[in-house]
Amino acid sequence: MSLECSKPLFDSFPWLLPQLNVEQKAMFFSCFLGFLALLWFFIRNSNKGLPPGPKALPLIGNLHSLDVSSETHIYFASLSQTYGPICRLWLGLKVGIIITSSALAREVLKDKDTIFANRDVSTAGREFSYGVNDLIWSPYGPKWRMLRKVCVRDMLSCSNIDSVYALRRRELRQSINYLYSQKGLPVNVGEQMFLTVLNVMTSMLWGGTVKGEERASVGAEFRHVVTEIAELISIPNLSDFYPGLAWFDFQGVIKKIKVLLKRFDKIFESMIDQRQKLDRNGVGEESKDFLQVLLKLKDEADVKIPLTMTEIKALLMDLVVGGTDTTSNAVEFAMAEILNKPDVLRKLQQELDTVVGKDNIVEESHIQQLPYLYAVMKEAMRIHPALPLLAPHCPSETITVGGYTVPKGSRVFVNVWAIHRDPSIWKNPTEFCPERFLDNKWNYSGNDFNYFPFGSGRRMCAGIAMAERMFMYSLASLIHSFDWKLPEGETLDLKEKFCIALKKKMPLVAIPTPRLSNPTLYE
Repeated sequence: MSLECSKPLFDSFPWLLPQLNVEQKAMFFSCFLGFLALLWFFIRNSNKGLPPGPKALPLIGNLHSLDVSSETHIYFASLSQTYGPICRLWLGLKVGIIITSSALAREVLKDKDTIFANRDVSTAGREFSYGVNDLIWSPYGPKWRMLRKVCVRDMLSCSNIDSVYALRRRELRQSINYLYSQKGLPVNVGEQMFLTVLNVMTSMLWGGTVKGEERASVGAEFRHVVTEIAELISIPNLSDFYPGLAWFDFQGVIKKIKVLLKRFDKIFESMIDQRQKLDRNGVGEESKDFLQVLLKLKDEADVKIPLTMTEIKALLMDLVVGGTDTTSNAVEFAMAEILNKPDVLRKLQQELDTVVGKDNIVEESHIQQLPYLYAVMKEAMRIHPALPLLAPHCPSETITVGGYTVPKGSRVFVNVWAIHRDPSIWKNPTEFCPERFLDNKWNYSGNDFNYFPFGSGRRMCAGIAMAERMFMYSLASLIHSFDWKLPEGETLDLKEKFCIALKKKMPLVAIPTPRLSNPTLYE
């Protein structure tokens, strides 16, 4: 068949076309034909007992539907309106199961948590995680439990987070100083928050290891690489839907990830080498950071389940990539919603003025005295959850959920975004209303499946305490230090863009005006 005759097939993958040259398209089509008979037979004979879902096409299943809307979480929510709270998509050779009710989310993430505790690892995720050696993608088992303990008990506990507060404070104050230098000028809030959170995160990871200008250059390098990796992981990859095609890497995703990973690896190894030299010279205690904790744990690890250098680098990767985009995007969404509701901004500033005062700067010690700010954060995480579909779960055996068969190895999406906007649970669900959280009824424990922005069960987010502090401290400092307004003639757009972490479709650009009593408070 000629390449021209294959054009309708390629039109089914508009997200693929820009990635391939003519020769690659021809090779792709030739290989793809070999899957046609097998796939169609497989789909026609595999729907028995599965949840309902849209009709699958002979060659591609429902892959073409992923481009109906680039906002996948919204498209998945629309499917539930037609097919119910559990529905099915054929993603090439893989079954996708979509969960869109709190009752079924409880069944998957709590009642049958052990069976659903594994991840469906993408080819990009496999590379990104140093061969599935990190916390996010590792299969449920002894190694995963060891890595989880390292993160929750030895790195991200409240006491360890407290121990690096000085590093966190230093970076945030530098950002406030930069915004002060931009007073009266439009500022890309999301971009600035990304850099702030990245600097905070890398400072806590190895802030006692690198100093001054070197720290700034490391931060700039990471900002570029993190952005590229997030984009690559978000690309629908044929290798995940047709494993037999993975060897060809038609879209070049793995090749590009490998290149970026080498850049990360070089930085990680440099930081590890510097930290080990500091420790050997006896200066480790006065410049404590998370890297020091990890290296100490490596030396003291159980020989039966050792903590390897590869796993240390994979954990660093999780923290840098996973902790920057999500937090900075969440703060940007919160700022946009606040600017859209002047009464919310006024209430926040009144609370901050009462607790902190205009002749003082925000410290983390103030956070526990700011209930309205806490409600704003909870509402922002409700209406714009960082991971709208969570990370995909993968059952270790075929099981029944909601009366339907969920096959072993399927990709299970829990649409927390849709559950957080369910009108049977939330009054005026699309309205930003922090007051709904002032009664402290809702928390992040993952036990209430009407509200679980950080997930639930064994695989829920390990960095909740860190995310909460960074969100609250950053947002409080922005709101307390400045008045904010949109540039003349600009309108606020709250639309979302689906990515590995939910983003604003249009960046928030706003003008800061200092509001504190003394310019020295911005130093």
